[in-house]
Amino acid sequence: MSLGFCLLAAWFAMANGWHLLLVVLGAAAVHELGHVLALKCLGASCGGLRVGVLGAELEIAGGRLSYGGELACVLAGPGANLLCALALAAGGETVLAGAHLTLCLFNLLPVRPLDGGRALYLAVSWLAGPRAGERAARWVGAMTGALLGTALVWLMGRSGGSLWLLPPAVAALYLAVREGAAYPGFFL
Repeated sequence: MSLGFCLLAAWFAMANGWHLLLVVLGAAAVHELGHVLALKCLGASCGGLRVGVLGAELEIAGGRLSYGGELACVLAGPGANLLCALALAAGGETVLAGAHLTLCLFNLLPVRPLDGGRALYLAVSWLAGPRAGERAARWVGAMTGALLGTALVWLMGRSGGSLWLLPPAVAALYLAVREGAAYPGFFL
């Protein structure tokens, strides 16, 4: 677990309370459990878990999966959150359902290291090869990060400078630059 994650979690708890932090962490645990269960169904196992500011990353133990198998495992996390959101909403638990739905949608953004960015890479690689997958993931990730970061900075200005928008804005712009750096002149 990174120091950045611990600091961000503490800041979130101080501003929003420990109860909401536990709700978000519970949704994150369900998300990771979805990945792990999909790995087990495909005969693979989890070799480790790293938790950082942008989320968690599972390592696959004992070899590689096919593109289709890895794609299924990547989408299993958001899928677990979506199923929980639907079940919780049907039961009237709107805060819990909202946390799961937000985590599902956030992770489906096509920006690496998020699940959506990895899923895009895997799907294009499966269809057109890894070189095309890398190009698509970098280009779409750079565009998405730039648009999201710009929108968050604009929203900060419109909302009076909400500090809660600063970390995701900086992260989105950082990811845009990281992905766009593969293309000279991308941001010109």
